[in-house]
Amino acid sequence: MSSSQTVELKPKDYKSDIKPVWCPGCGHFAVLSAVTKALAHLGLPREEVALVSGIGCSSRIPAYVSVYGFHGIHGRALAAAQGLKAARPDLTVIVAGGDGDGFSIGGNHFIHACRRNMDLTYIVMDNEVYGMTKGQASPTTAPDWAKSKLTPHGPGVPSFNPAAIALASGATFIARGFSGDPNGIARLLVEAIEHPGFSFLQVLSPCTTFRPEQKEWKKVVHPFAEQEPTANPVEAAQRIQADDGMSTGMLYRTLVPVWQPDNVATTQVEALEGGFQV
Repeated sequence: MSSSQTVELKPKDYKSDIKPVWCPGCGHFAVLSAVTKALAHLGLPREEVALVSGIGCSSRIPAYVSVYGFHGIHGRALAAAQGLKAARPDLTVIVAGGDGDGFSIGGNHFIHACRRNMDLTYIVMDNEVYGMTKGQASPTTAPDWAKSKLTPHGPGVPSFNPAAIALASGATFIARGFSGDPNGIARLLVEAIEHPGFSFLQVLSPCTTFRPEQKEWKKVVHPFAEQEPTANPVEAAQRIQADDGMSTGMLYRTLVPVWQPDNVATTQVEALEGGFQV
C-alpha cells in the first residue's frame, strides 16, 4: 500500500480494548456505539480526535474509545475541552458527561461554553439521576420523583431544562437523541461534529438500575413535531416550551462566528517541567 493511500476505519477500530463496566441495560452502551459509528462515517483519524469527560458513569467513555482521551474532575469537562481547543484548534474535540456532571456542578461552564461558541460537540447522557453515587436526584429529575432513599420526598424544585438553557445561552446547535436509537444518535453526532460552533446533543439514556421505570421511555419517545430544525431562536424557544421532553431530532441550528482565541501561548513540555523543579 502506498503512503498516499489511507486505511478506511470501521466503528470497531475506534473502540479500545477496555470493556465497559456499565450496568446491563444502561443506555450509555448505545452512545458508545453511536460515537464510534459517527467517527467512522466521518473518517476522522484517531490521532486527530480528543474525547474529554468529567465524573460519573457516562464520563467513563473516553476509556472505551481509541482516540485521545482526558478524564477530568467533576463538572470541569467543558473547561478542559475549551482549553484544549484553544491550544489545538486542529483537533476535533468531543465532550461527554451526564446530567449531574454537566448541569449541576458543571452548570456554569455549560452556560458559558454555549455563549463562547467554540467549535466543540457536547454530548450529555441524561438519565435524571446520579447513578454512580447510588441514586440521588439530579438537576433534570422531576420535582415529585420520590423513589430514592436519598430523596424520599422528591427534589421539590423544577427540573433543569437543558435545551432551553442552551438556547438562552447561545448554543448554535441543539438536538436530542434516545439511546434506543443508536443509529439516530450517530446521525445527530455527525451533524453536530460537522457543525461549526458549539453543538449540544442531549441523549435520553435510561438508568435501568436506579430508574428502572425509564425502560418505558422507548414507548413514549417520538420525533419533534417539526422535522426540520429552525434557525430562529424565538421559534426554537416556542418549540422547547411546548415540548414534553421526549422529542428527538434536531431542534435548532444557526451559523454565527466561531470563537477561537488567536493569542494562545504554547509552552514546550521541558520548559513546563522546569517550573516544577525544586
